Amino acid sequence: MSYINAVGELVCFSPSLNKTVLLSTGVPPLERHLVIAAIPSLKDFGIGDILLISPNGTISSLFREQSAHNTLFITDRCNSNCLMCSQPPKNTDDLDYFFEINSQLIRMLPPDLKELGITGGEPTILGSRFITLLELITEYLPNTAIHILTNGRSFAWKNVAQAIQKVCNPNLVFGIPLYSDYYQQHDYIVQAKGAFNQTILGFHNMARYGQRLELRIVLHKQTYKRLPSLAKYIFMNLPFVEHIALMGLEYTGYTPKNSDLLWMEPSEYADELEEAVSFLDGMGLAVSIYNLQLCLLKPSLWKFARKSISDWKQEYLNECSRCSLVAECGGVFATSKKHSGKIKAIAK
Repeated sequence: MSYINAVGELVCFSPSLNKTVLLSTGVPPLERHLVIAAIPSLKDFGIGDILLISPNGTISSLFREQSAHNTLFITDRCNSNCLMCSQPPKNTDDLDYFFEINSQLIRMLPPDLKELGITGGEPTILGSRFITLLELITEYLPNTAIHILTNGRSFAWKNVAQAIQKVCNPNLVFGIPLYSDYYQQHDYIVQAKGAFNQTILGFHNMARYGQRLELRIVLHKQTYKRLPSLAKYIFMNLPFVEHIALMGLEYTGYTPKNSDLLWMEPSEYADELEEAVSFLDGMGLAVSIYNLQLCLLKPSLWKFARKSISDWKQEYLNECSRCSLVAECGGVFATSKKHSGKIKAIAK
């Protein structure tokens, strides 16, 4: 595991060599260091950043001191296969690998860290070691807000929800997707039979054991028609969720391959979105709109729009430079291979 020290050196500890190692930028190393490589510059890294140097020489950023969007990546594996997955799952044996990295990384993170995400793949596939990571977080980062992206299906088993309760961390929030109030439609979108029933049972099990829950809905052709009825379903059956996020589509991963099934201009679902958001807000539920630009939303929905795209994959189009509301807008996904053709600067 590596970090940038106060004099700008990229340093790591090598268990195999039992030495501190310096990744040199051409400056003579201190005697306590062993130089293993030379790179032109460290300009893409900052003091306090934590990096992973792999045996093949690649360098990965695990933690960026100046970023508000740091995340623990748990696995590439998943038990769903969503039509619009932005990071398609891989059938790979990586659980041990990422567990070792993350269990070390948690101990190295600054104890005053405000926020940290957990994602995959599906993090709960890690099994009992997922609970171990939550226990480590609770010990080393007791005041950090933790947001966990999960499909929630594992929580259908009561013992999983009970184990999470025993961690006793009030800062955990679980972001779980629900794409329809109709079970067959949700199962089709996530490409997993029985997923709807598992997800709903998981919501209730987690609520029974006092866990904080966020519900997420990705907006596309398969979900937009039933948005108003889904909003009513949430109010009637899941009123305990503390936040509902309706999310614009990230055009990457599986989405380009399933474009005919998924892609539509946000203006085409504007009425359904407004009806669903207005209903949830009127019923006293906290609701937000993620990943959609202000110019694509009805003005009545601007107050619900959030700057939600992570800093490392956020950008603004040339058209945005002329917009009077660019400072309030979250921009677009730099990772998307396609953006709405209706993005247009809002005049003063």
